[in-house]
Amino acid sequence: MSSRPLRPEPPAPARGLARRLRSGAYKLASALATPLVPDDYLDLVNPLRAGGPLRARVMSRRADTARTATLTLRASADWAGHLPGQYVRIGVDIDGVRRWRAYSITSPPHERDFTITVTTVDAGLVSTHLVHGDVLGTIVVLEQATGDFTVPDPPPEKVLLITGGSGITPVLGMLRAGAFTDSETVLLHSVSEASDLIATEEFAAWKEAGRFDYRVRITRTDGHLKLADLDDVVPDWRDRHTWACGPAGLLDDCEGHWQMEGLEERLHVERFRTQLAAVGEGGTVTFAAAERSLDVDGATPLLDAGEDAGILMPSGCRMGICFGCLAPLRHGSVRDLRDGTLTTGTDEDPVLVQTCVSAAAGACTIDL
Repeated sequence: MSSRPLRPEPPAPARGLARRLRSGAYKLASALATPLVPDDYLDLVNPLRAGGPLRARVMSRRADTARTATLTLRASADWAGHLPGQYVRIGVDIDGVRRWRAYSITSPPHERDFTITVTTVDAGLVSTHLVHGDVLGTIVVLEQATGDFTVPDPPPEKVLLITGGSGITPVLGMLRAGAFTDSETVLLHSVSEASDLIATEEFAAWKEAGRFDYRVRITRTDGHLKLADLDDVVPDWRDRHTWACGPAGLLDDCEGHWQMEGLEERLHVERFRTQLAAVGEGGTVTFAAAERSLDVDGATPLLDAGEDAGILMPSGCRMGICFGCLAPLRHGSVRDLRDGTLTTGTDEDPVLVQTCVSAAAGACTIDL
């Protein structure tokens, strides 16, 4: 087996000269590439590279139901992974606007690939885009996985899982990771329609393997789960550690019930979706910086309403400069007067909207 002679280490002055040459070459490339920078070209060649912004590519999508799909994402090299039960915030660019949403991770921990399971919601621009839109191969922006809706090591001997609707997703991630393999586990899951059930074959297999009891409630016909009936449904529920995720009403009831029993330390809750404001035609618009609130109808652009009230509204529309009127929508919904599209913002996920073509669709707050 042949070997190459070792190359001698260059002296320190030579190393310093090499660093200066590399730095100079980068500056020259930056000047030639203006208004872009070399990193922009690296992003085009390898958007998932180490050292770049944290991103992921949509590798595949599988339809689970008519309204639900599971997407496989391949994260960039700096992805730190996740713990079963955690969620990830994803930035999706739609019509030139980046919209952030949080989704539970439904796959076991893996080096770079993970799945999210998305269900469309009413007026859900991002969820509809991910479930039905042309997303295969596209790049999304990520934050590192986070959340404390996780399982201790070792897990409790006896576990109760209470989920509703898409609140099943973090629990699905836990079960796929084997987090409760050695626990005696009962899952109470509620959905509006049987057609909304996902992963039914997996749940059946876990139940057949033992130590796992899966019970489904179809609320349209069976009604909602009444926590007062837990003594009949799961007689030893007080002895179990409980993980609950689902609609706000269900979680409020769980917190009140466990508190009444003095068992708060045994309840773990994940509120997977911020409660959205009611959508309507027109409403009270609050201009936060100006500390003004106006009652505006559903046909008047926010730009006109603000200007008529003497509020300083940024705008270049009348000079032919588009997007000069963008403003953060921090709460509530607005309707695009051109096509009727609804856009919703929250304090956690404010969205930039064009005030010249957006009207109030219920009470909303604009950060102006």
